[in-house]
Order: sequence, then structure tokens, then C-alpha cells
Amino acid sequence: MDNAGSHAGPGTATATGSAPDTGNPDDPGPDSGSDPGPGLDPDSGIGTGTGTGTGTNVTPKVNMSMNMSTGGAPAAAPAPPLAIRLALPVDAPAIAAVHLASRQVTMPYLPPQRRTHAEVTRWIREIVLPQCHTVVAARGAEILGYASVRGELLDQLYLRPDVRRAGIGSLLLAAARRHRPAGLSLHVFQLNTEARAFYAHHGFRVVATDDGSANMENLPQLTLRWTPAAAPVPPRGTP
Repeated sequence: MDNAGSHAGPGTATATGSAPDTGNPDDPGPDSGSDPGPGLDPDSGIGTGTGTGTGTNVTPKVNMSMNMSTGGAPAAAPAPPLAIRLALPVDAPAIAAVHLASRQVTMPYLPPQRRTHAEVTRWIREIVLPQCHTVVAARGAEILGYASVRGELLDQLYLRPDVRRAGIGSLLLAAARRHRPAGLSLHVFQLNTEARAFYAHHGFRVVATDDGSANMENLPQLTLRWTPAAAPVPPRGTP
């Protein structure tokens, strides 16, 4: 299952308290966007659900060469390979579009979005990117999802809705784990069952619960934690 969308998101307290919260431009969104968010798993479908998603979709280049003897149609060029890379300030508008669309589609129980795309873009560029280790899933010019880690907190993990269930959320989560190999925590709304299933599938366990009084949405949430398994101890006498 690949449901990215953790709500370890804006506005919720971090599990470690190691850094100031990046906040959410509209509401705390602790549903991993890390409340996979990240609407988080492409497999489980926490995505943005807008079809075009980020607004960065580009028309695929067309290979105009064709077999004239058979009258075949022009063959479309193969899609660019998927890459997980560090986010850049220029990516902020596309990341903001993913964030907004994913929360709207995967967390319909949240209050209506009050912030504009421009406001969320500014939040990404001025708050999230400077304060978090942020990676994006990109295919050519398209941004398909992103994940942000602040300290040991998976603060954001969101996917474009139309690319869910394709393994992209798992790739973003793997990148976050490589950044923090000693362990990760995140917050997820109890209502976000798809995100909870995604993280459970990837070894996260519930370590705390609260009634939602500490987040802007006033929704009960869970704190999840992943810790790598300890390496087996070789038996005595093993060379």
C-alpha cells in the first residue's frame, strides 16, 4: 500500500519538540501530509485528487517520426524517469498545489481551505523549505509529491491524488528514513485511516494519543513512531 499523506503536518506539535513547528498556512494539518499527510500513500490513495494536481503538468513531447509505410500515428516519447531529489525554492508553487489538492481530496473532514495558492506557496518557500529537509518526487518538470522532515518528525508527506497507489509515497518515506535512520515520528488524525494503514504497513507504531485540543482542527490524533530493528547479536564464539 502506498498512501502518502501524513499529517505530521503543519500546526501540530512535534513528537520531539526539537524545533519550532513549521505550522500550516491554513490549519495544522497533522495528518501525515505526515498525516500522509501525507494523504499520504499513493497505494492507499492519499493524494491530491485534482487530476492535474500541481498545475505543472506539461504536454509530452511527441516523436514525429512514424512508419509512413503503415500510416502509424506518431509515437509519444517515453515518460521521464521518476526521481526523488531535494526540493528547491523554484518548486514551491508545485509543492503548494500538491499540498492543497491532497488535503482536499484525502481529508474531507478538515475545515475548508482558507489560504490561497499564493499564500501556501509563500509558506512552503519561507517556512517549510528553510526549516525542513524536504524532498520531492519528480518526473521531468512535474512534482508528484513531497516529504519534509524536521528533526525526527516527518512533518509533511503528500501526493498528487492522480498518482496514488503507484509506490511514490513509499519512495518518499524511504528517503525520509535515510535522512533519519535512527527513527522517525509523525502525527496522524485518527480519522485518516488510509494514512494509518500506510504507516502501519511500513512499521510505524502508535506511541501516544490525544483528544485534538492541541491542534487547530480539534480532531483526535495519534503519534506514530518508527525505530529500525536492532541488528542481531551474533552468538558467542562466532568469528
